[in-house]
Amino acid sequence: MAGWDVTVLVADHLDDRPLHILGAQTLDLECALASVATRPRPQALAAGADLFGCDPRVRRGVLQAIDHGVTEVTLWGESWPAELEASVSRVLHPLSAAARTFKAAALAAAAAAPGAVAGSEIFRSGLVARDSVAADLVPA
Repeated sequence: MAGWDVTVLVADHLDDRPLHILGAQTLDLECALASVATRPRPQALAAGADLFGCDPRVRRGVLQAIDHGVTEVTLWGESWPAELEASVSRVLHPLSAAARTFKAAALAAAAAAPGAVAGSEIFRSGLVARDSVAADLVPA
């Protein structure tokens, strides 16, 4: 099967349906952080920039991933941490028609305000020096 196996770490379990529509599994954040030493290192790590700013464990994990250069790091959100300006760049992720359809369904399940789903998304990414698992992310 093509695509990614995605696990989303969640602090609260209000409604996982939007994530499941997108094909993601969910795992409790506290359990995942408690077992980080015994779990395999992911090929890619994506985090909300706001979470980076307010949770020191997430901040530490993101910085370690960038420093080690083995895990690709991607951040999304409205504000970007100034300390990462030198190590992450803006990247554009084009969405296929199918991806836009699934995203619209997930947003509806999350009771988000209705609206058109854009054809692309902008993230900040620290690409690693090996073949990227996110080859569809291009400089924005």
